Amino acid sequence: GLGFNIVGGTDQQYIPSDSSIYVSRIKKDGAAYLDGRLREGDKIVAVNGKELKDLRHKEAVELFRNAGRDVSLKIQRRVQTQNGPVGAGGNGREPGGLPLAAIMVPGLALAAAALWILLRHRQRM
Repeated sequence: GLGFNIVGGTDQQYIPSDSSIYVSRIKKDGAAYLDGRLREGDKIVAVNGKELKDLRHKEAVELFRNAGRDVSLKIQRRVQTQNGPVGAGGNGREPGGLPLAAIMVPGLALAAAALWILLRHRQRM
């Protein structure tokens, strides 16, 4: 095989209201893994020039099975919308898992206290 699994189709929508075909898993040491270009989550638009539009899941699987030895895929990569690693999820957390507020609030409080002490010290001189 090509070394990856797919999800989607008109009868098994992976994303609601979207019948596109997506890569769900790349098998370790399979052809796709060894090639290194395909990623889990990629939308497969066409196989050997044949668009995967309005196909049932089983029809898409058959296209891949009959694709031949040399296979050309047209894919659409999912755009990462947040900064940082994909696992961050844009939830206001740093990659280490601490909420951003847990770092910022104490830091600002310390800065304000230091400024207040500095100003009080200057008044006494």
